[in-house]
Amino acid sequence: MLVRNRVRTMAAGEVLHVIATDPSTGRDFRDFCRFLGHALLAERGDGSRFEYWIRKGG
Repeated sequence: MLVRNRVRTMAAGEVLHVIATDPSTGRDFRDFCRFLGHALLAERGDGSRFEYWIRKGG
């Protein structure tokens, strides 16, 4: 919900860097991007910290 609200305030093409601790966020952000037309540019994690870069679609 927090990411969705933040993306709404961004201009098309802007990139949001998200840091999370929940391992299920990978699936959630892939689905979020696919359904809403955004691009998941990169993701990485070490088992306890997960990072995602999401570019807002236009």
